Amino acid sequence: MEVGFEATGFLEVWPHAVYYKHIIFQFEIYMPEALKLAISSAQPHDELYLRPALEASGHSVEALQTVSFPTDLNALRGCDGILSFVGDTLDAAALGALAALGVRLVVQRAAGVDNIDLAAARQLGLCVAHVPAYSPESVAEHAAALLLAIARNLPQALDQVSHNNFRLDGLLGFRLYGKTVGIIGMGRIGQAFARIMRGFGCRVIAHSRSDFEIEGVEAVPLEVLWREAHVVSLHCPLTPETQHLVNAACLNRAAAGQILINTARGGVVDTLAVLDALNAGQLGAYGADVYENESCVFFRDCSTCGYDDPLLERLLAHPRALITPHQAFFTHESLREIAVSVTASVDAFARSERTADFLVP
Repeated sequence: MEVGFEATGFLEVWPHAVYYKHIIFQFEIYMPEALKLAISSAQPHDELYLRPALEASGHSVEALQTVSFPTDLNALRGCDGILSFVGDTLDAAALGALAALGVRLVVQRAAGVDNIDLAAARQLGLCVAHVPAYSPESVAEHAAALLLAIARNLPQALDQVSHNNFRLDGLLGFRLYGKTVGIIGMGRIGQAFARIMRGFGCRVIAHSRSDFEIEGVEAVPLEVLWREAHVVSLHCPLTPETQHLVNAACLNRAAAGQILINTARGGVVDTLAVLDALNAGQLGAYGADVYENESCVFFRDCSTCGYDDPLLERLLAHPRALITPHQAFFTHESLREIAVSVTASVDAFARSERTADFLVP
């Protein structure tokens, strides 16, 4: 079978097709089984790269809102796979319901899978894949952006000039050059953040469960990191061991006035402990792109309907907290890489093959 981009007009309707040529060429050799797929927690940006990539592979795709069980079961009837996101709760009961409907595959459109009961999936015979890495530089750059915004009081400056106030009162900041930056978690994102901080002339120390070797980055015990760092940036996964890793005890031992940045997962931080540390002056500022109870709020427009989360309201209202809505990954480059990875996992499953991205093969 011969497929030509120009002959089909594919490039005209979808200019990003160049990123998926390898997928099309693969079909010319062997067309995998066409699967019926549901994108849960679907967002408009899924139409940019993900749906076109999957449909170019011959699969049919249906976009759904955040899946709740058992109310959304009918929408998943007849689907071979579900493409989940971090806001979907895929516990044992939910996975059992999916398996009963005939769903065979779960592909998480993110690296973290703490919302999926992998042991239950294994028992039920469900295959689970994820996207282990997608533009780590995007997340690292967002962490740096949060830090710079805090260091130079950008939110306050924007608010003042929007009210025609051009005085410098309250805008005195600090430079990053020469500061000690501590990184917890030295995977791809942590390493990318370390390189950025080295570029600013910072001393970089790090703690990680896995070995790493980056020029100019010193591995230190966790207690040393908390004690010596002016800035701590979190880049570790959420596991039972890292749940509330940042708590009242470690914040009390931290250097006074420390800046904390979290672009990892919300559950790594005890939000109440952070608020107490901010109010006590022990923590200088908190910049975060994640929140431990975000699944009920993030990725939704609550401007008219509101939300019931007093803890989040306190956090957003705090003058030394800067919160963004889980957008660190949200770049064109990340979305392209996610689409390629998800499509590769779906295609491998359709060919009865498995890739390294499968956590439950």
